[in-house]
Amino acid sequence: MSGSDPDIKNVWQKLEQILRRGRGPVLAVDESASLWRQYSHDLCKDPLAMVGLAILVLLISIAVLAPYIAPYDPDAIEISRRLQWPNQDHLLGTDKFGRDVLSRIIFGARLSLLMPAIIVVISLTIGTTVGLLSGFKGGLVDSLLMRVVDIKSSFPGLLLTLAIIGMLGPGLFNAVIAMSISGWTGYARIIRGMTLSFREMEFIEAAKCLGASDRYILIKHILPNVVSPVVLLATLNMAGAILSLAGLGFLGLGAQPPTAEWGSMLSDSQGLIFSAPYLIFIPGIAIMITVLAFNLLGDGLRDAMDPKSGGMADEMRG
Repeated sequence: MSGSDPDIKNVWQKLEQILRRGRGPVLAVDESASLWRQYSHDLCKDPLAMVGLAILVLLISIAVLAPYIAPYDPDAIEISRRLQWPNQDHLLGTDKFGRDVLSRIIFGARLSLLMPAIIVVISLTIGTTVGLLSGFKGGLVDSLLMRVVDIKSSFPGLLLTLAIIGMLGPGLFNAVIAMSISGWTGYARIIRGMTLSFREMEFIEAAKCLGASDRYILIKHILPNVVSPVVLLATLNMAGAILSLAGLGFLGLGAQPPTAEWGSMLSDSQGLIFSAPYLIFIPGIAIMITVLAFNLLGDGLRDAMDPKSGGMADEMRG
């Protein structure tokens, strides 16, 4: 029996070597840092992505510092100054209730950025969980979860969102719930496909032979390998979430008066497009710039994380 001990030891060492080798550039700690540095380096070389990032940093800073930089209370009504065009006292004018438009744009950035981020995080969490379980477990679990995804995908996203809001009632919180429920299936499909490919690799088999639990394998080995495309998809989906939430606000199904939110500001001013067009243009431009910034950053991340691009191809081959 003692003569077989070296052989057993060699087997375990071989399994550990396979596990370490299978981790590749994503899972090894020092190599993971190197990979993300490469991502950052490639991203910094993209001027449009840097413009998008700079705009987002500025918008987030404005949202965080809103109470300190807004010149007026965004909800303060002063009928005597209603519908003033941009002037020295009100740089972006006032609305039909005499509220300062600049202050409402600044405070509106909070909800217009935070709520879509919450929607994306919730959708991402649900989709990632479903995709990992479906792809890793396979069999009956995979079939059941994918049928749920198929049923959910058979409903148009906008109609499903409107139906949920119709049941829950209009409001920003209900809109967030409805959009979160409607937006997770895309993540689930992508994560499932990647999990199916990873679970057949030899470093996963080595982890199983070493006694690793399914939870450990999913969290420590598979999940880190799908982080990059998930981050990219979430960044691109932020633009869509901002537009959708603003659209619901415009329809009166999102943020309710007097809450400062860009979509609801458009809704409040739709009857004043000829007499006070700045009330339409200013929130619309704010939405456009924010969506454009996320699209520019998302495109830059896609190029940086694309394994077929020059620098990243070399990194992945290494």
